[in-house]
Amino acid sequence: MTGDGRGRVKCLVWDLDHTVWDGVLLEDGDVSLRPGVLETLRALDERGILLSVASRNDHDTAMRRLTELGIAEYFLAPQITWGPKSVSVEAVAKSLNIGIDALAFIDDQPFELEEVAFAHPQVLCVHADTVAELPGRPEFTPRFRTEDAARRREMYRSSEARVRAEESFEGAGEEFLSTLGMVFTIDRAQVSDLQRAEELTVRTNQLNSTGATYSYEELEALSASDDHLLLMAGLDDRFGSYGRIGLALVETAGPEWRLKLLLMSCRVMNRGVGTVLLHHVMRLARENGARLTAAFVPTDRNRVMYVTYRFAGFEETGRTGDALVLTAPDAEVPQPPPYLDLRIGG
Repeated sequence: MTGDGRGRVKCLVWDLDHTVWDGVLLEDGDVSLRPGVLETLRALDERGILLSVASRNDHDTAMRRLTELGIAEYFLAPQITWGPKSVSVEAVAKSLNIGIDALAFIDDQPFELEEVAFAHPQVLCVHADTVAELPGRPEFTPRFRTEDAARRREMYRSSEARVRAEESFEGAGEEFLSTLGMVFTIDRAQVSDLQRAEELTVRTNQLNSTGATYSYEELEALSASDDHLLLMAGLDDRFGSYGRIGLALVETAGPEWRLKLLLMSCRVMNRGVGTVLLHHVMRLARENGARLTAAFVPTDRNRVMYVTYRFAGFEETGRTGDALVLTAPDAEVPQPPPYLDLRIGG
């Protein structure tokens, strides 16, 4: 990520009255969209920036009006209640499983903007008068517009369907996973993957083993290097595609392979696939007669990756600068779980 915060916003949370539409819905009734709103919704959605709502309003009335205006489909996890906006903004972050520091909030009332900024100083707060300017701001402009980004809202809708199915399922968690028909693919990164690979390193915080980010140009060089292996993972199930959701960067020169970066999209955190890519790298190292070590750099959000390594049998064997050196076990590498169809490409 660049120093100007380019592309840092993953979700824009909207107020409704005097922000999405002119007037107060419960007073004026037949409100209409404010100038620039529709264009901004479309532009951000196409970039893969999620959209939600934090509004003090009557839920059913507001949702009905959003539907009548033809824009209800844009908003994920809308929070339309009579509570504080700061609580609603936090609820959006939790519902979408993204860091609150990746949110922006737009409102016409200075009090509401200040209330959210006080409770969540990491949130970018913008006034409704600037709505038409937002697509031009660096925080709302990712470097690339990938295929995964263009389908991000669709992917979240599929995720909502999965959640509903899981909530209605009577049985153990693994039994539910077996109903999904999950197909996990791993292959070498191609040129067509590199924009998404950069996006993954920039966007993924919780499941990034070192917190490192890589530019397109760096990834392009690494993918062409004889001394490196850059792997990408994807996941699909009966509800649709998760897209490209995992990346592993391995330095393969010499008798010791070094797993320099392992990351997985937060969207698959609860799908039981977190160790599959790691196990594949472990298996490749063993097949090539190499000892495997991994770098882990603690951040304030990625402890789950340390736990992933330890569950896979890795032990701390040293430190290089800020990075812990973890060494893979000599034990047999576990096979993928039975509910997962693993497909390895070239």
